This record gives sequence, structure tokens and C-alpha cells, in this order.
Amino acid sequence: MPIDASAPMFVLGDFAWDVLIRTNSELLRGGDTFGEVMLTPGGSAANVAVWAARAGLATEFVGKIGRDRFGQLAQEDLAREGVTAHFVETDAHLTGSVAVFVDHTGERSMVSGHGADFYLLPQELPKAAIRGARHLHLTAWSFFVDPPRAAARAAALLARDSGATLSFDPGSFQMIGEMGVEHFLAVTQDLGIDVLLPNKEEGSMLTGGLTDPEDIAAALGDLYPGAMVMLKLDADGALVWHDGMATPIPPATNNLVDATGAGDSFAGGFLAHYLESGDPVRAAHFATQISAWVIEHLGARPEPDSRLRAVLRRPF
Repeated sequence: MPIDASAPMFVLGDFAWDVLIRTNSELLRGGDTFGEVMLTPGGSAANVAVWAARAGLATEFVGKIGRDRFGQLAQEDLAREGVTAHFVETDAHLTGSVAVFVDHTGERSMVSGHGADFYLLPQELPKAAIRGARHLHLTAWSFFVDPPRAAARAAALLARDSGATLSFDPGSFQMIGEMGVEHFLAVTQDLGIDVLLPNKEEGSMLTGGLTDPEDIAAALGDLYPGAMVMLKLDADGALVWHDGMATPIPPATNNLVDATGAGDSFAGGFLAHYLESGDPVRAAHFATQISAWVIEHLGARPEPDSRLRAVLRRPF
């Protein structure tokens, strides 16, 4: 079934508020230090939706929030970003929140709360809207537990049956390990993924400990037949595995301030460009420019400055 090229990309998954804590020096056990403490909008899926919209792609979001003040702020946030939101509201759970610890080197660790986003059910999906999607993006945060796994799988199959393409971000090497690689593969390999967006650690976990990027990408291509693999390599850039060929993408910067949301910004920028241009290599270069800007700032989606706006305005 052909899909209108002007149809929106849908992103399904988590919207959460990040409580970002960044230290200016090493925090010793039992010690004290100065730093920054910020409340910023986040959630891996919502971040991807926002960055795709910022890059000019019509984007819609499906997720679940609490009927609370943070839920109201979530709706206001996506509306301000130009993302059409299909939010399910609930009194049973609070809007999701995540503690993000950024150390003095810029590396981040996260503790995710079990908020409303983890309780999305198949019967709550906006099925008619999803049937009109051009593309559906999912993150593994919708697959580690059930719910929301059944809803994510139902959305994927609904979109595929309607002719949409599908992308997937494996999300977290630690969570894949805790879930079990075989279980993770069992609930994701049958979806017909067109674009896989892992980082190196996730790729290594899924491929039995491989360390060479080309080996990882090739093995992932075997695990997900037909998928283009967009392997994110942090300070080493990225690698596009497409039609059995590897194309390295150099990094745009290594000026790391805060790694929070870098992968999400890359995914959003890449998908926005790729769905318009059809060129994964050019899309990867574009996405690298965006994620390079993000790691130089605090938070998953800082307000764009003139330098970033110049990147986002570049024609595809």
C-alpha cells in the first residue's frame, strides 16, 4: 500500500522529565560539590520526535502521561515544538521522570522511574492515526517490560500493514543484558525493521561481544534481515551499513559537555533527512552535525542557537 510522502512520521514511546544533575568536579562518596541541577523535557522517544520536527519533518507522537502538572507541561512542550501529540492521560500513574547524572567529564548515567509511559496498552492506541503514518519509530524502552511492549508491537504491525516503514533504537545495553539478548531479539526480530539505530555498546551486546564496528554492523544486518544499520560510535562518529557496504562517518566534534540525548538527536535528525532524501550517508553527516552541537550543551534538547539553526536550514 503506497504511503503519501507528505504523511507524518510517528514516534511511539516515552515522554519523561529529566532531573539533570551535573557536577563541576568529581563527587566523592559521602561528599559535596557544586554543579547544575535542571528540570528539562526528555524521554528517548519524545526527544527523537522533537529533533525530527526541528529538522523540518512533520512528526506526531504517541505516549501516555499522568493527569498531573508534569503531564500538562508535556502537552505544552510538544505543542511548542510543533509535534502533534496523541497523549493518553491517566490518574493511575504519574508522568514519567528520569534522574540523569552527568559527571565532570560529560559522561551520563540514568535512573528511570516507572511512570505512566510504561503503562500504554494496545487498546489505547490511536489506530486510525497510526494507519496514516509514513514511518513509525520505536525505542527499546517500549520493549523491556510489558506493558508497554504489547502496545508497541501492535503499533508496529499496524503501521507495517498500512505500508509504513519502521525504525528502531535498541536503547540501552544494560537493559538488554538484564532482559536477556535472546528474549530481546525474540520480541523485535519479527517486526520487519527497516532502519536500526544502535550505539556501539548496544550493538556489541546484541552480537555476542563483537567490538569492531564493521563486524557489529554486519552481524546486526544478519540478525535483522533487510534493515539498514546506522551504528552510532560517539567520539568516533558513525557507520552506515547498507546493502552489505560500510561507510564511516567522521565525528563533527569531540567537545563533550553532556552526552544526554545525543543518540536521540542523531536519530531524529537522521530520520528527518533520510525520509526526505533517501540518502543514508548524507543523512548521517547531517545527524552528526546535530548531535555534535547537542553534546556541547546541557540537556537532551537545548534551545537552538544561530549555529544550530543554520545546520537545520540546510537543504536536503
